[in-house]
Amino acid sequence: MKPTVNFILSVCVLLTGCIDSVGSNPDGPVGATRLPDDVLTMAAPGQDLQDVRVFPEDGCYWYRYVGPVETTYLPLRTRDGRPICTRPQ
Repeated sequence: MKPTVNFILSVCVLLTGCIDSVGSNPDGPVGATRLPDDVLTMAAPGQDLQDVRVFPEDGCYWYRYVGPVETTYLPLRTRDGRPICTRPQ
């Protein structure tokens, strides 16, 4: 009986790594920023605008990129590759 309990506990610990820590929010992602219309028109195509944040370190917009290996935030860029920021660089 003891090996079964240990097995179940091990499986539970391993599965906790598979849980989405962000959770679901009907109002949108936590910390996400509603984009102004001018930012929407400046943003280059191919960027996911559903979860965009302004990081206080640089004042720039960053979007959530979900890749085949990892999920990370990348700078939101214009069509010519410049980052979109709320304050001058």
